Amino acid sequence: MINKSSSSNSSIRILIISPYHGGSHQAWAEGYLQFSQHDVQILTLPARFWKWRMHGGSVTLANKFLDKKYNDQIRLLTGLSDKTLPDVIFATDMVDLTTFLALTRTHTSSLPVVLYMHENQLTYPLPVDAGTGPMRRQRGERDHHYSFINYASMLAADRILFNSRHHMNSLFKELFRFLKQFPDYNELNTIPALRGKSTILPVGIDFQRFGAAKADKEGDAWPLILWNQRWEYDKNPEMFFEALYRIAEEGIPFRLALCGQNFRQRPIEFEEASNRLANHIVFQGYANDRQYARLLWEATVTISTAEHEFFGISIAEAIYCRTFPVLPNRLSYPELIPPNYHQDCLYNTKEGLLRRIRRALTQSAEVSAITDELAKNVCQFDWKIIAPRYDEFLSNMIRK
Repeated sequence: MINKSSSSNSSIRILIISPYHGGSHQAWAEGYLQFSQHDVQILTLPARFWKWRMHGGSVTLANKFLDKKYNDQIRLLTGLSDKTLPDVIFATDMVDLTTFLALTRTHTSSLPVVLYMHENQLTYPLPVDAGTGPMRRQRGERDHHYSFINYASMLAADRILFNSRHHMNSLFKELFRFLKQFPDYNELNTIPALRGKSTILPVGIDFQRFGAAKADKEGDAWPLILWNQRWEYDKNPEMFFEALYRIAEEGIPFRLALCGQNFRQRPIEFEEASNRLANHIVFQGYANDRQYARLLWEATVTISTAEHEFFGISIAEAIYCRTFPVLPNRLSYPELIPPNYHQDCLYNTKEGLLRRIRRALTQSAEVSAITDELAKNVCQFDWKIIAPRYDEFLSNMIRK
């Protein structure tokens, strides 16, 4: 359990339930804990075995919640003498919320519950190769059980928060198809009610941690292209590298940094690129915080070819560090870029992708002016701005 206590008389007690506590989920929960004015506790499990976390995590976390030692620890850390229960439960989409609430009903039946949708199991893309990826045991077919956990959790929550408009709209579009397939009592009438209690509140990002690493992008060095996303099929590395092979063949100079998490065996696309782009690669592998900050500030352009993105934290981080983004004109990316810069940054075709990469690598002064404006815009996602919005939203849950 992670805790921060506030002495403010107007603060409320918030319990974040995070059964897959790693990566963006951990950064989100601990970022809010750091910047919130409320008393925040986080109940967690390690970020591994994601399917088992969605199945059994709620049982384990319910037991932790009910455990006397846990309640005594809350009392000790918060200084509470007569009340240890939170005022609001704030759960992530990895929680089987119905099970958690059922097992803790003697303590939580009257508490308001908010569900935060980082992602969902209805629209997460499946790989072309049925033998790889999260649903390989189902031979590439989506396992409806996990989708139903998301649906039932949404029903059980009092309010639902989404990290982007794209995420919310795509989920409800797919939810209609998901429920419609069932033979009877498919509960399509629940969809308007779920929409009615849904709101968009973006994730917060701690941009300040990049401040000390600021570097000069100018100089004699070749411009740096940065990949700062997961090394996974849904980020479409094949299209990314195909574009870079073309740029290299055209003789346009560039350096390449390949950083990001890899949760399986090294993808074959990265193996091939290690050979074909060996003279361009200056960094490859998982970057620690210091290395990552340096690469963000040094990079000229960051490119996404993703088939899936619910928000785009890594892209927002690069934009903050004055790195020019070249992104698909779909998913959540149009929400990260002001409309008057969509034509500069967003592409619809492979040729459109190549044109924007060439421009970013060869027209530094023009691109630099755009990156300054984009950086100002992306500051709206700084935790210092986002956390008060969360605080107000959750406080209003108590007043109702």
